[in-house]
Amino acid sequence: MILLRSFIFQIGMWAFTIPFTLLTILTFPLPAITRYKFISLWAKAMLFWLKVSCKIVFKVNGLENIPKKPFMILSKHQSAWETLAFQKIFPPQVWVLKRELLWIPFFGWGLAMTSPIAINRKAGKKALEQMLRQGIDRINKGFCIVVFPEGTRIKPKEIGRYHIGGAWLAKKAKINIVPIAHNAGHFWPKNSLIKNPGEITVSIGPTIYTSSITSEEANKFAKKWIESEMLNINV
Repeated sequence: MILLRSFIFQIGMWAFTIPFTLLTILTFPLPAITRYKFISLWAKAMLFWLKVSCKIVFKVNGLENIPKKPFMILSKHQSAWETLAFQKIFPPQVWVLKRELLWIPFFGWGLAMTSPIAINRKAGKKALEQMLRQGIDRINKGFCIVVFPEGTRIKPKEIGRYHIGGAWLAKKAKINIVPIAHNAGHFWPKNSLIKNPGEITVSIGPTIYTSSITSEEANKFAKKWIESEMLNINV
């Protein structure tokens, strides 16, 4: 039954994604935030479809920790689920991602319309300069920035290396950091068709103020909070 439900979700997702992506092209002339709000309806629709087809729901702890001004989200990355749910939980946001994702038919085209910070990871120092330039531009437009410091999806109960890029960008752009922990990998595993029913927990941590600490310290504080919280919410 789980396999069947997972397959039904996948079919429904593509049936909705293709026409919706074509529709998003019409939003190109609109301001970036307005365009994002329309495109994020796709993610919200997928969360609803995930609930109906696969019986996956979620709860959020720490909503009071969400700042009023644009901020940096440093989050655990276990699944594709959080890229959907964050659009419902948090204010308008952009992601720091590898530019190759924008080349994926339909999905990547829609993603490109959300004003992501797309970088060439092979560009070295130039990639950091590009990330900072685009990051400041997105902040000035009212967006928050999402970074997955481990760089790739990590299996539940595993810890990847926390790269400093996100904390460095937050420090340079003069915005604060909010750490996020979640256990979505138990329900929507990496590179798997299977989606297990249940309730995902998202925990929003206290703000890390970057003005008085170094990028290295901010990164360490985020890692410490996230991994400590992961011990509480792992299933």
